[in-house]
Amino acid sequence: MINKTDWIEDFQKNISDLIAKSPAADIERNVKAMMAQTFARLDLVTREEFDIQAQLLERSLARITALESRVQALEGRPATPLQSGPVTDAL
Repeated sequence: MINKTDWIEDFQKNISDLIAKSPAADIERNVKAMMAQTFARLDLVTREEFDIQAQLLERSLARITALESRVQALEGRPATPLQSGPVTDAL
């Protein structure tokens, strides 16, 4: 007589083998490959790359603000916050 746990393990193995050999597995692999190719053509970035660039931008903006304050202090004028738009040279 077959042990109940052995029968369950055999059944699970048979189902896993059946799924691995089924057309569904091939379709899944093909869809994943097609999606990977599509995403590669879209020139997307990963979340990690995006977060790194956002951190670099924050640091750069903080440094620009600090440098603008320093320049304003050296020129004897009060510092103004960073304004959007083109940078103009006051000289």
